[in-house]
Amino acid sequence: MTQPQEAARAPDGGAAQEARLRQAGRGLLLELYAALRSLKLYPVENATVQKALYDLESSAEALIQAEGDIEMRLAGDFIFVNATRLRLELDNYASFSHILTMFRAFEIGTLRVHPGTDRREWQIFLSLLLSLSERATGDDLFAELQGRLAEGGVLHLELERALPQQEGLRESEEAREVAKRTYSQGVAVTKEVITGIRLGRATSVKRVKRAVQMIVDQVLNNETSLVGLTTIRDYDEYTFTHSVNVCIFSVALGKKLGFSKLQLYDLGMTALLHDVGKARVPIEILNKTTGLDEREWKVMQGHPWLGALTLFGLRGYDEIPYRSILVAYEHHMKQDLTGYPRSVRPRALGIFSRIVSVADGFDAATTRRSYQTVPIEPDQVLREMWENPKRGYDTVLVKALINLIGIYPVGTCVILDTFEVGIVAAPNPESALLNRPMVRLVIDADGGAIAPPGTLVNLAERDAGGGYVRSIVKVTNPTRYGLTVGDYFV
Repeated sequence: MTQPQEAARAPDGGAAQEARLRQAGRGLLLELYAALRSLKLYPVENATVQKALYDLESSAEALIQAEGDIEMRLAGDFIFVNATRLRLELDNYASFSHILTMFRAFEIGTLRVHPGTDRREWQIFLSLLLSLSERATGDDLFAELQGRLAEGGVLHLELERALPQQEGLRESEEAREVAKRTYSQGVAVTKEVITGIRLGRATSVKRVKRAVQMIVDQVLNNETSLVGLTTIRDYDEYTFTHSVNVCIFSVALGKKLGFSKLQLYDLGMTALLHDVGKARVPIEILNKTTGLDEREWKVMQGHPWLGALTLFGLRGYDEIPYRSILVAYEHHMKQDLTGYPRSVRPRALGIFSRIVSVADGFDAATTRRSYQTVPIEPDQVLREMWENPKRGYDTVLVKALINLIGIYPVGTCVILDTFEVGIVAAPNPESALLNRPMVRLVIDADGGAIAPPGTLVNLAERDAGGGYVRSIVKVTNPTRYGLTVGDYFV
């Protein structure tokens, strides 16, 4: 079998052009959001509104000069500008989400911006979006918007209605939207806590508790969507996304073990704060791209007790559960106490520490970091955690994790016997079929790339003769095909 994506991958010049288009498209979306917000808050003659419209017009003109035309298209949870998908990031989440919501309300599938679009046309278009969106649902807002644009002489902005969606798909998108908001909030709060501690600022424990409550509620109501977001594993935001991922895995494990909701809140809190001691480790050691020397490794090994001291310092208001301090201290100790910090006397690790240790080990090993540019495939990580006693994990909890995320964990890239390439989206709901997960097809049998979020298929599906339609042949590295796993879950 050939490498399907190789032929489709752009040369270096094409990749650079795509990167420039992605940056320009993201800028256009941010200007569009800013202009919408300004028109909602101020009268049209206000200087803030006029500047926002000017910036939007300039951004669109610059993109048109480079591209000749602009086509902004919505596909599920994604926004494409001239066939290039704009990547969801934490700093543009609010703007993307707002525009997606607004366009969906009007059933706008595509917005084309032609040469000659001026500030007046943008003003009319955005003002109509704001005024008509306050109308009662049930009206054909798309038809009315098109009619009003024509009446206003808007000739250079062209709209195309979105294709009708099934109700189940719409509900699924709404569930993913809530999951993304929850994940984004968790990362933002973790970033605030770590940065605050590093700078010596006060930490809002109440915000941490609210973020944890949102994660617990999501795991209880919509576990698959939230666990899927752990595949984002942003290299640049590793410290923060890792803590949120460990929180999600830990809470999901606690749910599987039958913990009560209050116990899950406590577990989530301990998991989110387990690495808080790294806020006191020098940045140059945390971000070092080569191996740590003996002195640096000793500093890094100090983060568990630094975390315990940090959390103990926050206990003046009785806001940090005692177990959070214990887990911050114990999560690298290992079952046989051969980890760090070394225990001076025999002890049995608490259940929270053992859960967080398993979640922490799995996410860390499957994530690209400054010193680990190629992450290990998730199935290999699980096998190593299960079979190698030197890793020091509770094998009962590793087994529970395998039952939770499947033999092929979410985010695993697989080659199928149909010559298609897919990314595991969820374990099969039937425990007897853990080797046949739900998969998003990302490359078809002819080697053509399938745009995110891919085509969801169930590997337990059978054909007329009773055989399986698709089966996994092998696990592969997604970078071999130019794939970014997180693109298919955001």
